[in-house]
Amino acid sequence: MKLTKQTATSLLTAGMLAIAATMNATNPFLSDYNTPFNIPPFERITENDYMPALKAGMEQHNKEIQAIIDNPETATFENTIVALDNAGQLLENVSLAFNSIYEAMSTPRLQEIGTEVFPMLSSHSDEIMMNDKLFARIKTVYDNRQSLNLTTPQKRLLEKYYKDFARNGALLSDEKKAELKKINEELSKLNQKFGDNIVKGINNWKLVIDNKADLAGLPQSSIDVAAEEAAAAGMPGKWIFTLQAPSRLPFLTYCDNRQLRERLFTAYINLANTGEENDNKALINQILTLRTKKAKLFGFNNYAEYATDNVMAKTPAAAEELLMKVWKPAVAKSHEEIADMQAYVDRHGGNFKIAGWDYYYYADKVKQERFNFDENEVRAYFPIESVRQGIFRMAERLYGITFKEVENVPIYHPDVKVYEVLDSESKHLATFMTDYYARRGKRQGAWMFVFQEANGTKDIRPIVYNVGNFTKPTADSPSLLTIDEVETMFHEFGHGLHGMLTRSQYKGNAGTNVDRDFVEFPSQLHEHWMFEPELLKEYARHYRTGEVIPDALVRKLIESSKFNQGFANTELVGAALLDLKWHQLTDLEGINAAEFERSVAESLGMPEQIPFRYRSTYFNHIFSSDGYAAGYYTYIWAQVLDCDGFEVFQKTGNVFDPATAARLKHVLESGNDEDPMTLYEGFAGHRPDAGALLRDKGLDK
Repeated sequence: MKLTKQTATSLLTAGMLAIAATMNATNPFLSDYNTPFNIPPFERITENDYMPALKAGMEQHNKEIQAIIDNPETATFENTIVALDNAGQLLENVSLAFNSIYEAMSTPRLQEIGTEVFPMLSSHSDEIMMNDKLFARIKTVYDNRQSLNLTTPQKRLLEKYYKDFARNGALLSDEKKAELKKINEELSKLNQKFGDNIVKGINNWKLVIDNKADLAGLPQSSIDVAAEEAAAAGMPGKWIFTLQAPSRLPFLTYCDNRQLRERLFTAYINLANTGEENDNKALINQILTLRTKKAKLFGFNNYAEYATDNVMAKTPAAAEELLMKVWKPAVAKSHEEIADMQAYVDRHGGNFKIAGWDYYYYADKVKQERFNFDENEVRAYFPIESVRQGIFRMAERLYGITFKEVENVPIYHPDVKVYEVLDSESKHLATFMTDYYARRGKRQGAWMFVFQEANGTKDIRPIVYNVGNFTKPTADSPSLLTIDEVETMFHEFGHGLHGMLTRSQYKGNAGTNVDRDFVEFPSQLHEHWMFEPELLKEYARHYRTGEVIPDALVRKLIESSKFNQGFANTELVGAALLDLKWHQLTDLEGINAAEFERSVAESLGMPEQIPFRYRSTYFNHIFSSDGYAAGYYTYIWAQVLDCDGFEVFQKTGNVFDPATAARLKHVLESGNDEDPMTLYEGFAGHRPDAGALLRDKGLDK
């Protein structure tokens, strides 16, 4: 039989349909989940499902984009902007699941897949963002926006898409578009490698202790976890400490052996900086060089100008101006703290100068002496399940929402817990998932993100999750949180509330899809409730006796809350300034990360005992993605808002004041539906006062 073109096409189509049918039957992403709340069916997903599903998602997304372009009707808000906002659901489902698993339980195979996936996704995004015909329709709507009777949320969504496309190359020449695509693809590879190197560095380093005397000073919970870590590594009878925060920070705070503290501290501040395979120094230069080229394509002198142009700060100078208002009093306070610690060392017969590996240890000693405060005593009142109930109770009292634990739903790891979130009328509001414990392969730090974005046009409610790296329970003890870990839990839950409460009609405006220097406001604001006596009485209970935290201990918590704020703000603001300095460079030729850091520290007058919160080679926020590149300052920017905002509650005499809480709830529900400063002023009744931050941290004296 002669094979005609038509016959060949028919056979090919039939074959593709057969393959697609087989794929749908075996790949969980390519059919309806049919799971509670539409949670991804993790128990059926394998590592090999991601790549074909991502490719199918991109193909479907391209078809949806082409349908928008081919629409013969004049471009309107509905047929162009809303259609674009709703396009790519399959790709979004797969990429959200992949990104989550990649960060929460990375494996060598996932890293291999990521090496191919991330450049592919970057290229796909570029093809859409630089599509002339698609942008022409967006521009038509944008140019006619004054005559369209758009609501404020619709105007915000339209402006968001127009600016996103413009900032991602839509207005560039074909030659510059091609250059930008190459830059973005290469950056995606370098960002991934940077983050992978940090995970490998953490996984590859351990401190093995075989002499029990070397454990002196450490809390029993840390010793037990270290023993279990050693047993799991085939070294029963020994103890293993790692660079993960739940292991590292208690060791630096309590271990009496100064030499061992120095070993662990030195290993951490040299993470991905040892000249070996996982060294990140060369990657930093490559990333910054490409970012500088990208900024110049858009007419900016450097990447910091590009990054701050479309957010609240507007310029690097404005960001630095705010940072320096905190920097100077923070450094002055840190010198006082160092002097107090040195005096303690001298009084107790020490014959050495305070160094970086001494800071946590002697800060704790001075704190105990000054306030009769023992954090190990405090930790007993903060088992993780009690703190979980504390954050839920805070949300209930402020916003009238409740959390109902659900079982027999898909989870990607046994540590994960799932909750249905109900509004004040007991109607489904969101799904909330938590994954709190540290483990091998999990990225360091804590974060919030979603498995499903809210979308009012399709009546889709969000699936929000919080991830942490807290100490695991042992056979004899639950996970007992440090003060910093309690703060982290409230912080990430604040992000979660921003995602869960959203009522925006459009996906692109929903939840945390707001200006980068506004996104930290809800997270940091909710930290303020963690040690409010009224709430503490409801959730802080001793893990053995069930006793409510005593009034005397609450007073110590409050009295000591401003202790060590010089150190805390010096390392934080220092990192934010380092980030901005890196991204204002225009010539990276011959720049050495360690030397550059040293020059920045010297120019700022940074105390030698305090390292940057994140040294460059493990500064994940700014080098493993562009999410906080030239934007780490936003934590301080948002602190002005959160400290000023909490004073609004305090001035009512009731930190759960219903009227104030209702105005705050409107901010969280609105997402990007209104200008962030308009939202803030509507809540607070005034513009934010930077002095509130200094007052809150005790840096105003």
